[in-house]
Amino acid sequence: MRILQLTPGTGNFYCGSCLRDNALVRGLRARGHDVLMVPLYLPFVTDEPSEAGTTPIFLSGLSVFLGRNFPVPSWLNHVLSSPALLRQASRLTGMTRAKDLGIAAVEMLRGESQEVDRLHAWLRTQPEFDLVCLSNSLLSGLARHFQVPVVCTLQGEDGFLDGLPEPYRSQAWELLAERCAGINHFIAVSQYFGDRMRDRLGLPVERVSFVHPGITTHEFKPTIATTPTVGYLARLHHAKGVDLLAEAFLQLNVPGARLRIAGAMTGSDKPLVKMLQRKLGDRAEFLTNLDHAAKLDFLRSLSVLSVPALPGEAFGLYVIEALAAGVPVVQPRHSAFPEVLAKTGGGLLCEPNNPAALAAGLRELLLDPVRARQLGEAGRQVVRAEFSVEAMTQKTETILQQVIHAT
Repeated sequence: MRILQLTPGTGNFYCGSCLRDNALVRGLRARGHDVLMVPLYLPFVTDEPSEAGTTPIFLSGLSVFLGRNFPVPSWLNHVLSSPALLRQASRLTGMTRAKDLGIAAVEMLRGESQEVDRLHAWLRTQPEFDLVCLSNSLLSGLARHFQVPVVCTLQGEDGFLDGLPEPYRSQAWELLAERCAGINHFIAVSQYFGDRMRDRLGLPVERVSFVHPGITTHEFKPTIATTPTVGYLARLHHAKGVDLLAEAFLQLNVPGARLRIAGAMTGSDKPLVKMLQRKLGDRAEFLTNLDHAAKLDFLRSLSVLSVPALPGEAFGLYVIEALAAGVPVVQPRHSAFPEVLAKTGGGLLCEPNNPAALAAGLRELLLDPVRARQLGEAGRQVVRAEFSVEAMTQKTETILQQVIHAT
């Protein structure tokens, strides 16, 4: 198959969607498919080599912003699409108001802009594709421009849309339902999120599948933790529950326990991180924006991991990354977490948004290292067998071939 993969970048921090898409493209190429990966908005930030290579960035975040006020000439668009400039711009905070995000989301779902025209003009210079893959449904406004089947991943976009101010939130959801009606098939990253989006968009059951994300499992080595260590690996943001975990840790009452917090930190996250550093003192360590090797070493240092994200988490790549290293997890009983832990058997569920309940779960595993190792090893075996890049790729490949044959 000749496949076009369109994926937005973040510019300066890791995100699960980028990591998942990048791994999938690598897996499809390993199986002999010709895949062109095109970054949108901002450069990719991945902890493994980017599969986009030297492909230009389209729908540059700067060009899109300026283009709402005046036409951006080609020479200026070329400058504004520079990866270095976009990375620098992405580090600035306060550039975009909630209203601006709402306008941008609605315009993107309409799929009519100078930047969209530039993207499609460039794609017409490329060999024809058999199929187009969209990283998320927020890109569904692009689907109407393609003459080949379009498959769209569903991976957490509802939280962004629900956070928009009115009237843009309602306009965006209405446009999204219209655009998704023309998508051939959807692949959700969990059954939970597939069902959630199918209900919200009124999609037929037969047009929504789910394939859990996969990771390069052989790179993760078993934990070697010798002291009771709680870990956190996600963006250092309230929505991911880092402050809730800090509260639970302070209630832990386990002698010698340590807290290691790692993950992406943007400029807007710094006030929260500084507050937590003051609150936790020298019992906690903060490690930001780890590269791939450092992430693997970090996971090996843990006794248990918890990312008590707020309701709505579509999957949680950090769960299977921890389990790949034999580290059990304690997660809230909502979103995709019950589904993933039922599949892996690698940890405990606790009452959501309850620091005392989270502390009890963490304490249970820290004080019973034998059981913790059993849960971690059980999860590790399942992740190696069923949550690898190869498993994700094979399942996705089957769906893509079925979509092509059906059209």
